[in-house]
Amino acid sequence: MLTRGSRAKSRTGNLIAALDLGSNNCRLLIARPEKNGFKVVDGFSKIVRLGEGISSSGALSNSAMERTMKALSTCADLIVKNDVKYGRYVATEACRAANNSKNFLSRVEKEIGIAVETISSIEEAELTVVGCRALFDNTCPYTLMFDVGGGSTEISWLQIKSNVEPEIIDSISLPYGVVNLTETYGKPEISSKQYEILVETIKKSIEPFEIKHSIKAMIKAGKVSMLGTAGTVTTIAAVQMGLKLYDRELIDGSWLDFSSIRYICRNLVNSNFEKRASYPCIGKNRAELVVAGCGILEAICETWSIGCLRVADRGVREGILTRLSELAIALESTSVDKSFRVSVAHLLVPKPKRQNRKHASK
Repeated sequence: MLTRGSRAKSRTGNLIAALDLGSNNCRLLIARPEKNGFKVVDGFSKIVRLGEGISSSGALSNSAMERTMKALSTCADLIVKNDVKYGRYVATEACRAANNSKNFLSRVEKEIGIAVETISSIEEAELTVVGCRALFDNTCPYTLMFDVGGGSTEISWLQIKSNVEPEIIDSISLPYGVVNLTETYGKPEISSKQYEILVETIKKSIEPFEIKHSIKAMIKAGKVSMLGTAGTVTTIAAVQMGLKLYDRELIDGSWLDFSSIRYICRNLVNSNFEKRASYPCIGKNRAELVVAGCGILEAICETWSIGCLRVADRGVREGILTRLSELAIALESTSVDKSFRVSVAHLLVPKPKRQNRKHASK
């Protein structure tokens, strides 16, 4: 089970790190392996908009790469400062889509010393499932899980069984995220007509997945729960709670009913940039992107009328840390044979070394 701040006694003193470089955010978590999960000891999150402009140019822009280099340099500083032994650093949709991402990631490794690997949408979904598994409703045999990102939206159809890892029956990666949809449908404002077109576009892209699995029939039978992760749903939850300061402990694991989602989304859509930015948990950095996120969220809720969803402030990083924690503890055992160590070597990435660092963080 994933734990944060657990008092369980650690079985290893080695720290682990997980970095998730997405289309909008660069996020790092550093943790100590625990018997039943891990305990977070440090972290970093920065909006970098790496995916900005990819939908039109097909490439990472110079400005986006420079913003990301600075954020990654800060991450490297924290990894060195905390003396992290094991880490895995992954990139998602922006680097999957951009034609110059390999050159960019080579530059990152050369100048900063962090080896970032681009993972598939399938592995991204798998890691998110692992990271969110403590929040799944075991009373429902099926769960629809979605992750609204900057450059894509991942939807997974899961089978839930007691005391068994959730099974991904199927997953789909929609080429729509808050960054590229905002670029397509207008910024910082979007008209009501454009918003409706956006919602319908997402619904049409979801339809084949629904037809393939007849999910609506399962929902009608009361066999499906829904879980949403990433910034859009956590932001909507924070607005609903009226939080003046974002509080992960309140948000993670909370519930949103669909009527509240629609009310909040429509209110944000009909507000101007300044009004949206005035919400403490939105601010100027997210005010431009939140409307696109609302459109994706509404499309999902309208397609699958479950009535409520659970909110998760966790995902890929927590999935990586869960797996690394298990590996780190196992590798501390003297009974582990050499073949096992070799088989997991690709998951144990050495920390960046100061002498490799050329891109100073600011």
